[in-house]
Amino acid sequence: MILERLAKMVHDTAKEKGFWDGEYNHDKIGNKLALVHSEVTEVLEAIRKSKGQVAIVEEMADVIIRLLDIYQAMVENKEITVSLEKVLKDKMEVNKKRERLHGNLF
Repeated sequence: MILERLAKMVHDTAKEKGFWDGEYNHDKIGNKLALVHSEVTEVLEAIRKSKGQVAIVEEMADVIIRLLDIYQAMVENKEITVSLEKVLKDKMEVNKKRERLHGNLF
């Protein structure tokens, strides 16, 4: 599956570059999730400051890279045993059937 292969590649690189040194624990996962949030903010800032298409998409790529890295770390530590790709496809099907704005105001 494509996402699983990408996740493995991303995580291997992150480990090689020292981003997973030390003990694996939930605090480390929490910190990595906070970094996802910071990357999302960087997407917003790239748009807000008119940094251009490449900068915007690079920041979006950083969000995806960080999420795939966390996913693979959790897989390797046997905290996740389900396929991201399968769950993503299933979730997309669920969303197709949901009402407009998923029933929310915005």
